[in-house]
Amino acid sequence: MESIVQFFSSIAWWAYILIFFVIIFVRDVLQKKHTIRHNFPIVGHLRYFIESVGPELRQYIVANNREELPFNRRQRSWIYASSKKENNFQGFGTDQDMHSAGYNFIKPTLLPFKLPSDHPNRTNPYICPSAKVIGDFHGRKQPYLPKSVVNISGMSYGSLSATAVDSMNKGAAKFGCYHNTGEGGLSPYHKNGADVVLNIGTAYFGIRDDNGNFVLEKLVKLCQDNPCIKMIELKLSQGAKPGKGGVLPASKLTKELAEIRHVPLGKDVISPAYHSAFSNIKEMVDFIELMAKATGLPVGIKSAVGKLEMWEELADLMKKTSKGPDFITIDGGEGGTGAAPPSFADHVSLPFVYAFSSVYRIFQKRELTDKITFIGSGKLGLPDTAVMAFAMGADVINVAREPMISIGCIQAQICHTNRCPSGVATQNKWLQSGIDPTLKSERFYNYVKTLTKEILEICHACGYEHPSQFMMDDVDVAMGDNNRTQSLRTTYQYQKTPVKFEGFKKLLESPYLGGR
Repeated sequence: MESIVQFFSSIAWWAYILIFFVIIFVRDVLQKKHTIRHNFPIVGHLRYFIESVGPELRQYIVANNREELPFNRRQRSWIYASSKKENNFQGFGTDQDMHSAGYNFIKPTLLPFKLPSDHPNRTNPYICPSAKVIGDFHGRKQPYLPKSVVNISGMSYGSLSATAVDSMNKGAAKFGCYHNTGEGGLSPYHKNGADVVLNIGTAYFGIRDDNGNFVLEKLVKLCQDNPCIKMIELKLSQGAKPGKGGVLPASKLTKELAEIRHVPLGKDVISPAYHSAFSNIKEMVDFIELMAKATGLPVGIKSAVGKLEMWEELADLMKKTSKGPDFITIDGGEGGTGAAPPSFADHVSLPFVYAFSSVYRIFQKRELTDKITFIGSGKLGLPDTAVMAFAMGADVINVAREPMISIGCIQAQICHTNRCPSGVATQNKWLQSGIDPTLKSERFYNYVKTLTKEILEICHACGYEHPSQFMMDDVDVAMGDNNRTQSLRTTYQYQKTPVKFEGFKKLLESPYLGGR
């Protein structure tokens, strides 16, 4: 034994390195799985290494401040700084190409709106309720006036980690915005004080039987046991993958998730692409009325947009019967937190501006826009895009990826792998443990507070008191090479229906503010 040790100790250290590379060389030449490694032994490994770190190199070194998608560095920096209460200002002018096609110009007035001395925003510059009561027109038992025009969009527990959902809900409770559960259903982490919108998808998680069928009694009991639930959102599709059901891999399915969703452990959780509770527009409206009558809550729909025939049919039926959804959430094809095949994420469904304008015109033609609350979703969590949405007719906006960024998401774009490095979109306990809900809830609170404040400041600059007062002539769009701009009204061929607004005090005194 001693002689063996002496033999190996007599070999120079560099010889071991040489032997290691010889072994790698031989293995690369003999294998046939990777052509590059076979044809270029040892050196070929560099190609795979550089490819693996390519996104990080582009994100932090190669790409400029305005170049990345979905969110560029300038946008992420504003969210990070806002959430940490750091300086989020910009010096030395804009670095945007203001002449590029699609660039939005918000038009200020010569004399901005002056807040009266007793205005609520004097003491609280972050308060901004919606201007519309949801469910009032259809006579729901418990109409709901959202306390904020900015709210959290549907992101399921399961897609997001427990600590991420916990952080957002606590921050939402502190600010006063509602928290949409996503189709994964109501979890313990949604019950930290925020208003909740229960999202019901095609799999009816938490309110289903063993075969995946909808159970009305379970829905009623869930709403009765959890007064935090203020509205119900029936999800028809989402911007990331319309017409395709969601998948929660078995690797991310924990015992707690299985119990919440009422699904078996050890199997991939696959949501169907379609609902089993209805199969046409009339049946869908009947289903909405059934849930609204049984729970007393406002019920709405969420959908991405493509073909418009069924939207026309829905609007005609609502005009004829005065029944149907209390709110409509339009989700842009820009995608969201849900992982999706590239073909769906890149090509299936319209981006928000085309989707929203197409649907709004249909309901406006039938004089229904004042009877429905329109909710916009799809990269609207920055002041300029939010203002554009309000000008087009959105009464409320839902934000998803921006809140994720505010609590630490670094846009690694590996949400579907269960390896999210920031702990936001993973069920890995170690990665989740990096999120401190006490700290991160404060950061989300700071983000949504800053966003709302800047939206209101832009309102005042344009001569308005509330975002609902924006009209389509208040925003121009650059047309690109022809060196001109035109208003949203001219671009999308309609003028938003004016929203009835009688002042902040009236909204804050509403008996429906915050729901039941």
